[in-house]
Amino acid sequence: MNLDFLIPLENEVLETIQSYPEHALAHSIQIHTEEQGLPELSNVTIAIVGVLEGRGAVNNDTTGYGLSSVREYFYKLFPGNWGLNIVDLGNVPQGNSLSDTHFVLKEVVASLAKKNILPVIIGGGQDLTYANYRAYDALEQMVNVVVVDSKFDLGNLEDSLNSQSYLSKIVMEEPANLFNFSNIGYQTFFNAQEEIDLIQSLSFDAYRLGEAKDLKIVEPIMRDADIVSIDMGAVRRSEAPGNANAGPNGFYGDEICAISRYAGISDKVTSFGVYEFNNRLDNSGQTAHLVAQMIWYFIEGVSCRAKDYPYCTKEKYLKYIVPLEGDVMNFYKSHKSGRWWLEIHTLTDNKYKRHALIPCTYQDYLDATNQNIPERWYKALKKLG
Repeated sequence: MNLDFLIPLENEVLETIQSYPEHALAHSIQIHTEEQGLPELSNVTIAIVGVLEGRGAVNNDTTGYGLSSVREYFYKLFPGNWGLNIVDLGNVPQGNSLSDTHFVLKEVVASLAKKNILPVIIGGGQDLTYANYRAYDALEQMVNVVVVDSKFDLGNLEDSLNSQSYLSKIVMEEPANLFNFSNIGYQTFFNAQEEIDLIQSLSFDAYRLGEAKDLKIVEPIMRDADIVSIDMGAVRRSEAPGNANAGPNGFYGDEICAISRYAGISDKVTSFGVYEFNNRLDNSGQTAHLVAQMIWYFIEGVSCRAKDYPYCTKEKYLKYIVPLEGDVMNFYKSHKSGRWWLEIHTLTDNKYKRHALIPCTYQDYLDATNQNIPERWYKALKKLG
């Protein structure tokens, strides 16, 4: 595996967390140390990876430092009834260039994904989402990216890769593995109308902050994600001051933790990142503490996965057939969790088969029975067409 690039946690951090209560996370997670080396990865479910890189974070370039603060708060927490094997692989060091750091992170994520280990990435600018996305090139599958952010970060194609232009690189650059992009929590006044129109014309999903405050809509969005990327700038400054781009509006701390838990519950999510934490701007460790709790809630979600995504067999699902004018629409409801899926008609291209069933809500089913076709069906069909 390409994990030799990773550097161990600092001895000062290890000394601090070893003093925590015996039942705290500090004593139940295997950690990459200078003395013991990398942890054994057999039967591991989740691997925490820090990235000591901030050069791509526009107006927030000291992010990526001080990750020890997040870890100190995280390891002080007590685990839930998880039954998961978790490791901390240490940090990706800053490379000679930003592209070097991106390359190393891409290799690390790809190596973990091939072993079905879910990476939790902390630190650095949100441009690292691009490196995370490129790791899926090795898996040869179309992926869905869900971003929690107040901005779309499209930038211009000619812009260098950074935290405010990474999305255009994901959308336009080859190989094109992106099936769908969803933004949760954008704030209209931070985004040009041309960008909002472009997101809509590409049949991507975008939910304004006011809409996303109704957290019930977040669950089906996360249920269809492969990659989840959270910009701490999506959280209001009063809740998370450790971000140079934070504003007065955004999610509250409990809301961003709930969103993180929804990401963990999703059977499809295979990588999770929290970016743009700037320790030098933090106030009494408030943001570091919140990031630690977000990671805790994500892991809590993973431990509660229903594993009811209907990948192949549908025997354990109740099928609802809704007649439409000249056609039918098939819905599936899980006996196990009560969650709903909407079927897109049989696909001939293997590349898209894992997207033939899209998460939906009971309300989507009710709308269909009233001959109102759900918008998510139109968008999926357009991307498959």
